[in-house]
Amino acid sequence: MTQTIPPGWYADPSGQHGSRWWDGSQWTEHTQPPPGQGGGYGQGGQIGQYGQDQAAAVPGQAWGAPLGVQPGAVYTKHSAEQVQRQVQEQAGVQPAGPGGGTLFSEPVLVVNQKSKIIEVTNEYAVFDQGGKQIGSVVEVGQSALKKAARVLTSWDQFFSHRLEVRDAAGTVQLLLHRPAKVFKSKVIVSLPDGSELGVIAQQNVFGKIRFDLQAGGTTIGAIKAENWRAWNFSIVDQNDVEVARVTKTWEGLARAMFTTADNYVVQLHRPLPQPLHSMVVAAALTIDTALKQDSRGLG
Repeated sequence: MTQTIPPGWYADPSGQHGSRWWDGSQWTEHTQPPPGQGGGYGQGGQIGQYGQDQAAAVPGQAWGAPLGVQPGAVYTKHSAEQVQRQVQEQAGVQPAGPGGGTLFSEPVLVVNQKSKIIEVTNEYAVFDQGGKQIGSVVEVGQSALKKAARVLTSWDQFFSHRLEVRDAAGTVQLLLHRPAKVFKSKVIVSLPDGSELGVIAQQNVFGKIRFDLQAGGTTIGAIKAENWRAWNFSIVDQNDVEVARVTKTWEGLARAMFTTADNYVVQLHRPLPQPLHSMVVAAALTIDTALKQDSRGLG
């Protein structure tokens, strides 16, 4: 079960104020000066009057969760043996050499979505090839209205999405934002401090979908769907040489019919330089939510 960070005053991630109000899912515009500089709570611990130190708007919705407060991990029902079979039998990936035990040092990543009958928040557990959980991907900042729309309509594919890539301890490693879209998707990849690392930009709508990996205004790689339904992906560098592969694995008819879960095996062929390595990991870990085509095969 995933635990959310409760609403409250936490250290301001912008560094401009003493603390900022976290409403349980995202940062608000309400701030307080450091202790001893005035301002504070109103009656009953509620938000009171604000002084001149209050920000007019929240400048950085790319900020992660409150520092020093780690959310609970995302757990699935996949055992280590199931993950190993998923890698070797379903994805056809042979065991690779030992990695470093982190999201950015393992040659194989297994991304399994938490099974739910009705999906209102995307949550994924990330394992190494041996079945040890080394991270998670969680959608954040959804309003109650957006969650209701996800249940009652198919408009979710057009909404904006924000995701956090977290390590095994729950510490945010990457932030991803897919702005609202009509046809083509774009995902902005940022570091935990909000500084932009690069962009994953969809290049076409029909046929085999392609996404360019861009950093500093330069294309450093691409993600290529291997069929029009975007089931498997090849990730290449700027010289069109494959550096990673994403294979979707099938968990059986009952699971496919009655849950929303999607599962992937990511194989990195060799160590990659930065920022390409982080862009490849970001793309591979969020293909389902941020990049995947909708049910009609459109981007």
